[in-house]
Amino acid sequence: MSALPLSGIKILDLTRVLAGPLSAQMLADLGAEVIKIERPGGGDDARAFGPPYLKDPEGKANNNNSFYLCANRNKKSVTVNIATAEGQDIVRELAKSCDVMMENYKVGDLKRYRLDYESIRAINPGIIYCSVTGFGQTGPYAPRAGYDAILQAMGGLMSVTGHLDGEPGAGPMKVGPSIVDYMTGMNSSIGILAALYHRKANGGEGQHVDVCLFDTVIASLSHYAQIFLVNGQTPPRRGTWGNGGMPAGVFRCTDGELMLVVGNDGQFQRTCAVLGAPELATDPRFVKNNDRVVHGKEIMAIFAGLFLKKPVAHWLDELEKAGVPSGPINDFSQVFADPHVQSRGMQVKVDHPLQHDLSLIRNAITFSGTPVKEYRAPPLLGADTKDVLATIGYDEAKVEALKEKKIV
Repeated sequence: MSALPLSGIKILDLTRVLAGPLSAQMLADLGAEVIKIERPGGGDDARAFGPPYLKDPEGKANNNNSFYLCANRNKKSVTVNIATAEGQDIVRELAKSCDVMMENYKVGDLKRYRLDYESIRAINPGIIYCSVTGFGQTGPYAPRAGYDAILQAMGGLMSVTGHLDGEPGAGPMKVGPSIVDYMTGMNSSIGILAALYHRKANGGEGQHVDVCLFDTVIASLSHYAQIFLVNGQTPPRRGTWGNGGMPAGVFRCTDGELMLVVGNDGQFQRTCAVLGAPELATDPRFVKNNDRVVHGKEIMAIFAGLFLKKPVAHWLDELEKAGVPSGPINDFSQVFADPHVQSRGMQVKVDHPLQHDLSLIRNAITFSGTPVKEYRAPPLLGADTKDVLATIGYDEAKVEALKEKKIV
């Protein structure tokens, strides 16, 4: 099998919870060796974020929950108490041979341990040091902690998410999953990869990569934020309405709902024909997409009445024949039962010590020459401490002595 894209890259991962671990997991999937540093006893904060946990065959409590499992496959877990001098020495010694170091501590926290960028650069000038925070390394909010939901609110995402004004339940709404964490993880990976390429192509320089949730959520608002920058007006919440083509949104049928996006005038004409109302395509209010945007509430109301006449499967079949984008509103059981999802292999199985056929979500990138084919289960806390510390000269007796002092 061909080597993975990042084979030979070594990463020291001091991140916790979600954004940083997701980034490190992506890089691990792509072949990097990722050494995850966790606190002895408790480990990554995510391990305590509640059920569901994997079931221990002996019924013992454990810290392998869904939050941790989703972001830590293909890594090695090493327990180190970085609040101790000996623990700090271990991290610095590991950093000497790494290409990348990642952390998501509050700004300035690691300086007191001499694990900040300047300290690590002094012992490894080529290091790519990525800091993932809520608000970045500079600015008045830099000292603050930040969680996904807070940044969804502060960054403007919640202001444009939720039911239309005037509808029941109207008001700002959080996106379900921790989407800002996920996007920040992607930005962190992109930043690290770009810095690695720069180092290779431009004489071996390392650098500090500063990625934060606040910057990420604002950048992710793309055309929504650009509307404000063009005309000074914040776009209204649109519920399930689309962001370009009209009509677009969720429509109720006789037995459920579907999502429709009419992306251009040709699709609108074909949709009207499918719905048995071809005359709508020549109505002056609806001929062009700009017209339909202006008269959005009117066309959405008309379509709502038409879709109520038949079941979801009928409409999806007819819309597919007409080449109009539409889809069912799937829950997770339907997503993973979908034949296309199964053909793409989005659910992968790994052998975990507590569950030999644990399901995970595969990496979303597909390579023709260097495919990601193998996945290792997220590690038990400290599972690799002994082996990893052996690579920097810590024999078994020394590791045991450190264990007794609760340093590892």
